[in-house]
Amino acid sequence: MAGSGTPPPRQPRTPVQRPGGQAVTPPRKPPQVVLIRKEETAPPESAPTELAVPAAAAPGSAGPQAPSRPAPPTPAAAAQAAPRRSDDELFDLGALEGMTMADLLGPEPGRGRPGGERKPAPAAAQAAVSRTVDDFDFDEEAFLAALDENEIVGTTGEVVSGTVVGVESDGVYVDIGGKAPGFMPKQEAGLGVITNLKERFPRGLRVEVLVTREQNADGVVTISARALALRQSWEKVRQLEKDGKVAQVQITGFNRGGVTCDLEGLRGFIPRSQLQDGENHEALVGKTLGVSFLEVNPETRKLVLSERKAATAARFGELEVGQLVEGQVVAIKPYGFFVDLGGVSGLLHHSSITGGVLRDLREAFEPGERLKALITQLDPGRGRIALNTALLEGQPGELLIAKATVMAEATDRANRARSLLRQKEQEAG
Repeated sequence: MAGSGTPPPRQPRTPVQRPGGQAVTPPRKPPQVVLIRKEETAPPESAPTELAVPAAAAPGSAGPQAPSRPAPPTPAAAAQAAPRRSDDELFDLGALEGMTMADLLGPEPGRGRPGGERKPAPAAAQAAVSRTVDDFDFDEEAFLAALDENEIVGTTGEVVSGTVVGVESDGVYVDIGGKAPGFMPKQEAGLGVITNLKERFPRGLRVEVLVTREQNADGVVTISARALALRQSWEKVRQLEKDGKVAQVQITGFNRGGVTCDLEGLRGFIPRSQLQDGENHEALVGKTLGVSFLEVNPETRKLVLSERKAATAARFGELEVGQLVEGQVVAIKPYGFFVDLGGVSGLLHHSSITGGVLRDLREAFEPGERLKALITQLDPGRGRIALNTALLEGQPGELLIAKATVMAEATDRANRARSLLRQKEQEAG
C-alpha cells in the first residue's frame, strides 16, 4: 500500500513458451559500461540490450542451458580507445602564470561576496603579484629605531646611569633606558643602613648603579648602588696599597685577636701583633690610627692592616741616603749591631763600623749605647736601613781610640762624608 513503507512484492518472471511446449526463461541484460570524456556533451550510445539466444541445446543435453554473457570492456581498454592529450591541452597552464597561492585558493570562508560571486581582482592587485622584494619601499631609520627599542639594556657587571622614577617600601625604581625601569632592592641602596629611602632617593635624582641581574621576561633589570660602592672602594684601597700610602682608619670594635676598623666603607682587621699598643687594644675603640696594608683581597673580601708597618713607612718617609741619624744599640749579632732609630731599626754591619782592625764588636759599642751614623742604603719595601760610622773617621781606626771625638764632630764630618758618597754614586752610575 502507498505510504505504508512496505516495498511491493517482487513479481516472478513470466516464462516464454517455445515451439515444442518447453518454457524458457528470458535471458538477463548484460551490465552496461559508459565512457565519459571531458569534451563530449552527449552520453555514448547504449550497448546492445539483448543478446541472441542459442538456437538449441547441444545434443545430449538434459535441459535448457543459460545463455553465455560476453566479458565487459575493461577501463584500460577504454583508455586505449580514447586519444591521449597533453596537459597543456587539457589545462590552460598559461592562465596560471603570475598567480599566487592566495589567488588559487580564493577568499576565506565567510568572507566572500553574497551569492557566491567572486569579484575580479583589480588591475593594481594583479600587477603587485609580479613585483619583487627590491621594488618595495624600505625605511632604514624606522628599522634601526625598532632595533633600539628592543635592545637589551644592562648586562651583568655593567655600570649604568639613570633617574629615580619611583620609591616603594621594598626598593627604588630607576629609569635606565630599558622598556621597563630597573629595580634596586632596599638592602642594595648603599653602604651601611638606610632608614628613609624617599629622603635618600628623591624623584628625579640621577644615580649611578651596577647591574647585578639582567632583565627578566617583563624587562625589569636588578641594579645595586651598594655593589657599585663596594667595587669602587676596593679599587681605591688597592691603589693605596700600590702607592705604599698610609691610611687613616677609625677603630670600630675588638676581639681576642685584634681590632676591627672601617676604611672606605670596607671592614678591616688589625692583629694585636701589628698594634703599637697591643696589650691594651680594647681602649683603642673610637680612636683613629694610621695603618699600612698587609693583605688586600677583593675576591675573599679580606683586608688586613698594620699600625706598626705604617709607623715604619712613615719613618722611612723621613729618611734619605746620606742623612746623619742618631739611635740606640738594641742588639748585637755576629755580623753587626741593630740600632733603633725611633720606630725603625737599622743595621750597622761590622764591615762599616771602622776602617781599623776590629777583633770584637764590643770594642766599638755596647748594648744600650747611643751613637751617630750615616745612612748609606734604604729599602722601604723590605724595611732595611744600612748604617755606617767608618765614614765619620778622620783616619782608619779613629773610632776605636777616640770615639767621643768622632761622635761630637759627627755633624761636620757627615758633610765631608756625603761628598764621598756622591762621588761613589757617580762612579757607580
